[in-house]
Amino acid sequence: MKKLSEFIWPLIGLAAVVVSGYFLYQELKTTSLSAIWSAILAIPPHRILLAAFSTLVAYAALAWYDRIALLHLGVSHISWLFVSLCSFTTYALSHNIGASVFSGALVRYRAYTAKGLSAAQVAVLVALCSFTFFLGTILLGGFTLVVDPNLLTRLEGRLPGFLTDPKTALVVGIGMLGFVALYALGSILHLRPLHIRSFKLEYPRPGIMVRQLLAAPLELLGAAGIIYFALPEAMNPGFIPVLAIFLASFSVALASHAPGGLGVFEIVFITAMHITDDAQKDAIIAAVIIFRIFYFWIPALISVVVVVLFERSRLAAVIATPATVPSTVPEPPVVVPGLDAHELERELKQKAI
Repeated sequence: MKKLSEFIWPLIGLAAVVVSGYFLYQELKTTSLSAIWSAILAIPPHRILLAAFSTLVAYAALAWYDRIALLHLGVSHISWLFVSLCSFTTYALSHNIGASVFSGALVRYRAYTAKGLSAAQVAVLVALCSFTFFLGTILLGGFTLVVDPNLLTRLEGRLPGFLTDPKTALVVGIGMLGFVALYALGSILHLRPLHIRSFKLEYPRPGIMVRQLLAAPLELLGAAGIIYFALPEAMNPGFIPVLAIFLASFSVALASHAPGGLGVFEIVFITAMHITDDAQKDAIIAAVIIFRIFYFWIPALISVVVVVLFERSRLAAVIATPATVPSTVPEPPVVVPGLDAHELERELKQKAI
């Protein structure tokens, strides 16, 4: 029997799409498609190339997520090419399907079990990748609020006054950086796990922690760079404000469980950009579309081809010879920050069936 949560979260995601779609329609009903197309064509070719390069940086960092998790597991026999293709396909599909960790976990399960990993190891890998992303969001979010505490004033009138107060933003930013510092210190000093209600924070080896603190910000900087380079220089507020707005928009979109954050990401980003005229609105919409094309749609199309080719090759291998499991795969350390790997393992096995 399926859990109630398996029905609730899709309904919440659908509701988020409907509500955000309504507000987005109200925001864009005076905008014409021809004006948006003109704004896209007005983006200089060199900035389009920089946006494309930013996409490559983001997906390369996402592949590093998987590599870090494999190092945590002690797995070294899987090639960088396989890891990169698996990671690319996983995130390309999960970005478009929705925020659920399992939309990408099943792709990893199919790929990595073919390389000899157990369901427990795949569960640890998924959990560690998820926490790495969370860690990067907290790190960069805290950094932007400390560097510019006035960023939240962009949402005055839409959030309670105390939340947009620069003093509050500074305190929140310091708290976020403090959390990251605690994580790093716990890893270095080999502290016992930290329990906060149902949340359990396990500290990995320092080498893994350092890699996480490099890979996660790199991915988010690359993703934010897509929009930054697509915005016209005349109305570009600078990289730090764009990064902060991107982090807020992407986080809200993920939390909404809307498929691909559709509508949710756009309405938060457009609102926070402080539009003063229709020309600015057209330019921002054009930048968001470029972001969707590079970060969501093109990778999704490529990932479908990769999945089809992988499943075809796997089927051919099964027909040709019985499957063999490499003996070099060690027993997994089923310990990971923030998520219950055993629960993930149970979910993976159920969903794979």
